[in-house]
Amino acid sequence: MKIAKFWEEKGENKVSCSLCPHNCAIKEGKRGICGVRENRGGVLYSLVYGKAASLTGDPIEKKPLYHFYPGTQVLSYGTMGCNFSCNFCQNRSLSCGSPDSPYLREWTVEKMVNEVKKYHGVAWTYNEPTISYEFSYDVFKELKEREGKEKYTVYVTNGYMEKEPLDEIAPYLDAMNIDIKAFDEKFYQKIVGGELRPVLKTAKRAVEKNIHVEVTYLIIPGHNDSQEELRRFSRWVAENLGKDNVVHFSRFHPDHEMRNVPPTHAKKMKEARKIAESQGLNFVYLGNMPADNDTRCPNCGKSVLSRAYFSSGESKLKNGRCPKCGRDIPIIA
Repeated sequence: MKIAKFWEEKGENKVSCSLCPHNCAIKEGKRGICGVRENRGGVLYSLVYGKAASLTGDPIEKKPLYHFYPGTQVLSYGTMGCNFSCNFCQNRSLSCGSPDSPYLREWTVEKMVNEVKKYHGVAWTYNEPTISYEFSYDVFKELKEREGKEKYTVYVTNGYMEKEPLDEIAPYLDAMNIDIKAFDEKFYQKIVGGELRPVLKTAKRAVEKNIHVEVTYLIIPGHNDSQEELRRFSRWVAENLGKDNVVHFSRFHPDHEMRNVPPTHAKKMKEARKIAESQGLNFVYLGNMPADNDTRCPNCGKSVLSRAYFSSGESKLKNGRCPKCGRDIPIIA
């Protein structure tokens, strides 16, 4: 347990949390929506500081990050809790898990930094990283002070965080995969338990701070898969994050409270890619299904980096450019 960041006293032992846009007003002995930040005696504490529910090595492509150090191995860290309540959550055991679970393992900053040395970097993932902000901040800062650019840091996030926390961690955060769950406020309010607008602000702000950003959009049949919504989403990415920003369309499979919804048809996935490309996006990939996910030069069509499942082949780029036409390909390697 550790005193949390980003909160203020409100009198009568009440506190207001400002880590994410929920801005929870928390009474004595109660927790915020995330379930892991508790008011004890008028002080807000993080209940998951240094508590790992999952810690394992992954290919960076699994996050998914396709244009960020392809072919490298990342240490993936996850704990309990989430500031959303998605009906389709595919990691429910963690997002709704208790910070008091006996299965959580204790990790110090020192121990985590030493563990990361076995990999190319570390990713806060599996559950929402924002809610375990304090431990990620301390680990990332210490890692960067010791290793500099030799080790990278990643958030796999729903993007539901306030400006000040992002500003503070930005110097120590190299990449984010931001999950935009739909392009409709009603969907967010009814299905997710949040708002779309703050997520879009986070994505724009991260790009402005030179954090590498890739966006994931889970296509759920009958809920967020209309041609018009996919078109609006793709246009927003192109206009606000850039036409070279990576988009991952992910195939839905039935889970949690949406077990009656069928898996996304492969035809719909391919249609989504065509829609995104029609809006000017140059790098669009399909996840949770077999697909051609090679990185191809938008100018001449040459495959410059092949992929199979969660692995990448050898890059054909020459000084970051297509070997055939010389077009710059934005892959960090």
